[in-house]
Amino acid sequence: MSDAQGVRFAQEDGKMQTDRPEATKPARLAVLVSGSGSNLQALIDALESQQLPGAQIVLVVSNKADAYGLQRALKHRLPALYLPWKQRAQSEQQLVALLRLFEVDLIVLAGWMRIFSAEFIEQFPRRIINLHPALIPDDGSGATFTSSDGSIIPVFRGMHAARQALEAGVKITGSTVHYVTPEVDAGPMLCRQEVPILTGDTEDKLQERIKQVEHSLIVEAVQLWMRTA
Repeated sequence: MSDAQGVRFAQEDGKMQTDRPEATKPARLAVLVSGSGSNLQALIDALESQQLPGAQIVLVVSNKADAYGLQRALKHRLPALYLPWKQRAQSEQQLVALLRLFEVDLIVLAGWMRIFSAEFIEQFPRRIINLHPALIPDDGSGATFTSSDGSIIPVFRGMHAARQALEAGVKITGSTVHYVTPEVDAGPMLCRQEVPILTGDTEDKLQERIKQVEHSLIVEAVQLWMRTA
């Protein structure tokens, strides 16, 4: 694709492994980011430390040109690009073409701040996973969640889940990796972890503790997906 089509490549240095036998062909991951890319870094670290044998990141995409996640990808010589997200239907078409070109098996939304259409999601059934900074029930549905200590708390969806948890006065929150469905933050759960809310927590402090949990959760989620795919 050219710049005229709305896609600007930052790097195309990674090599696709197309000559390996099907039985040993690695799971090919595309990681989509909108910001710092700390969860992308967690995946990169897991790959380099052999925590994710049989997987490789073949593409990193950001809807923001200045996202630090792109710099993380470049540092590790991963194919990375900036995809402007001005008109959803056109941008989704471009993204689908890229995912097909790079023969992606699993799409990991790691801080991706755009909502996909149902038409896009239906093309990749159970092949898109997302990190959400709140606790979501096993099947993704419902308005409440029962924590490990028996507390019943609201399910916080949307962009400001940590803020919602603080405003609600709950004592526990967490993070969930779930399959992406047309209903936002409501897909079936792969894995999750609780995070206590401490006295004096601010939104920034709570988000930072949730983020630390997410770094291990995203690796666990990819491992689980690979076992069941």
